[in-house]
Amino acid sequence: MLKRNPILRTAVLAGMVAMAGVTGQAVISTPAYAQDDDGPRQPPPTRSSDTLSERVFRAINEIQEMMSPEDENQEPDMAGAKVALDRLNERFDSLNDFEKATLLNFYTNYYLGVDDIQSALSTFERILAIENLRPDARLRALQSLGQLHASEENYQQAITYLSQWRELSETESSTVFQILALSHYNLEEFEVAIPFLLSYMDNMRAEGREIAKNIYGLLNAMYVELEDYNNALEVTRLMSVMFDEAADWRNLGAIYGFLDDETKRIETMEIAYRKGYLASEGEFVNLAQSLAGADAPWRGIKVMEDGIEQGIVEENAQNVRRLTQMYIMASEFELAVEPAERLTEISDDGESWDYLGYIYLMNNDHESAAQALQTALDRGGLENQGEVQLTLARALVQLDRFDEALAAARRANELDVNGAGQFITFVEGSKARFDALEEQKQRAIEYYRGPA
Repeated sequence: MLKRNPILRTAVLAGMVAMAGVTGQAVISTPAYAQDDDGPRQPPPTRSSDTLSERVFRAINEIQEMMSPEDENQEPDMAGAKVALDRLNERFDSLNDFEKATLLNFYTNYYLGVDDIQSALSTFERILAIENLRPDARLRALQSLGQLHASEENYQQAITYLSQWRELSETESSTVFQILALSHYNLEEFEVAIPFLLSYMDNMRAEGREIAKNIYGLLNAMYVELEDYNNALEVTRLMSVMFDEAADWRNLGAIYGFLDDETKRIETMEIAYRKGYLASEGEFVNLAQSLAGADAPWRGIKVMEDGIEQGIVEENAQNVRRLTQMYIMASEFELAVEPAERLTEISDDGESWDYLGYIYLMNNDHESAAQALQTALDRGGLENQGEVQLTLARALVQLDRFDEALAAARRANELDVNGAGQFITFVEGSKARFDALEEQKQRAIEYYRGPA
């Protein structure tokens, strides 16, 4: 399971004061009274009125000034604002519905300002309980509840409130789509989350707003979780082009691997290498071996040697053995001598001496080959002891050491090595010819030397 992307509490809370409802400035710009203070008072507004009485207006204005001072150098007086809110709240039942909503909205602003999320949640619930709540205020409260529950990781509650918001709203909201997507994601409901996230992205594009990279990453993560690698491929390719970051290129290579497109996987990882995006030994080794296995051993050698030179790939027995194998695959036997000799210095085991012996043999250095192969047999631990015996026999026969070659070939035959029996026949024939030639040479020498 991929690690979830948590909804950052601070990010969700950002802008929540505005979402909480009517701001102080918006409230005081439309006073409910139109006469001078010394004029005759009008009857109090009905409980469903959309106006503020003079007394409530002044109280709200005072609270607004304490919470958001006009002087930027003055600190907000949150404690004073709370006292004023509580004082006004004592007359809550006498307020009309608009005044109640306004008071409670300022309470939510206060609670959000002091990071008291639970109290803010309770207050938004009180707003929804107002009988004649304006539709826009209800929508703000529902959206705020959805956001706050998401910030508290109450994802099911967030989904419930935001679904109610969508049922009542005549328009859609990028913010609502985003939080619904994140909530379903954190509940591991990926198939539900993806359409919401795609709608969020569509809305952002329609609004001409930039989509953050982590949104693409979240979409990609869900496709991977669902093993929908075709869609994951499209997203990751887009991310690679748009952001050109190392992780995206490495992920793109991995997705090609999931799709069994080995050619594209290797091409992608080689692009990442050329961009300098490979950072681990595993990545270097994997690419080098993949290139070697794809009939491009020289490119694999370059990657492997570069990784060793940079210190990313450790110069240990395993990695030098891999490098030696790549030189053998490339049939570059002269160049293979150096890493093979280095391997015997590091490892000094039977397998490393076997590699070196084979490379010497391919370079027609039969004496060195025989010595190295005999050392391999002496070190032991060989899985292919019979093959090594047969290779030793081939080196020895080139040195005209037929008896030793026959002994090695016979040991290979005893170990059921394919072709060992035929090679014994070859060595016996070669020995017979050699002995015959030697006998003829000796006779010729004696002939020309004459009688003693």
